[in-house]
Amino acid sequence: MTRTELAQYLADFLNVSAFKDYAPNGLQVEGKDNIKIIVTGVSACQALIDEAIRLNADAIIVHHGFFWKNEPEVITGMKQRRIKALLTHNISLFGYHLPLDAHPMLGNNATLARQLEILNPEAVEEVAQGLLWRGKLDLPMSAREFSGVLERALGRAPLHIGDGHAPIQELAWCSGGAQDYIDIAANLGVDAFISGEVSERTFHSAIEQGIHYYAAGHHATERFGIQALGRHLAREFALEHHFIDIANPV
Repeated sequence: MTRTELAQYLADFLNVSAFKDYAPNGLQVEGKDNIKIIVTGVSACQALIDEAIRLNADAIIVHHGFFWKNEPEVITGMKQRRIKALLTHNISLFGYHLPLDAHPMLGNNATLARQLEILNPEAVEEVAQGLLWRGKLDLPMSAREFSGVLERALGRAPLHIGDGHAPIQELAWCSGGAQDYIDIAANLGVDAFISGEVSERTFHSAIEQGIHYYAAGHHATERFGIQALGRHLAREFALEHHFIDIANPV
């Protein structure tokens, strides 16, 4: 398919125009016209770009791309090296941030729910652009047992705030840096809230509002959506797809 066709398909499929975001969604660096090999990854770091070059990729599609609000506008240092590598090898870079978090089937929150076997997952539509989700476990389990579920699903032990022996069943979650949605989650009356990152203030919010909190990792909670999107594109358009997981403990 062509670069233009891919950009238009993703704009429509991910409903990009519906989101007010912190970075541009869509084509961020223009490469070759025809696309046969795509690489997906969480963040457009140098290691991912280097792997895409090694695989002779025509395009990279990521969740965390370039040109974030309030970052320096000049193209120097690390940013220059990344962009130079893309331009030298004629590789397009596509980035989809909030649209990929929110997609009802392939988004980070939807795919996280499937990894954790959460029943009846749905976005809380009236808040946070539909980025906050809720659902329930099949049966109640202790908070400590659910820590184990998260560790097995995500490959890393979460930080848990709360009594490890207390039962939980009703959950709310938002992947990535969504720790401040804990107050909304508490008002929903759920037992626990899951996000990727944690702040110092999150501890006090959890304790004082009586809600369990799990910080499961920004990278870890956002690996599944971009993989699902890459697989979808490969099936729909007969593209060669490689997901590259660049390790990140944060």
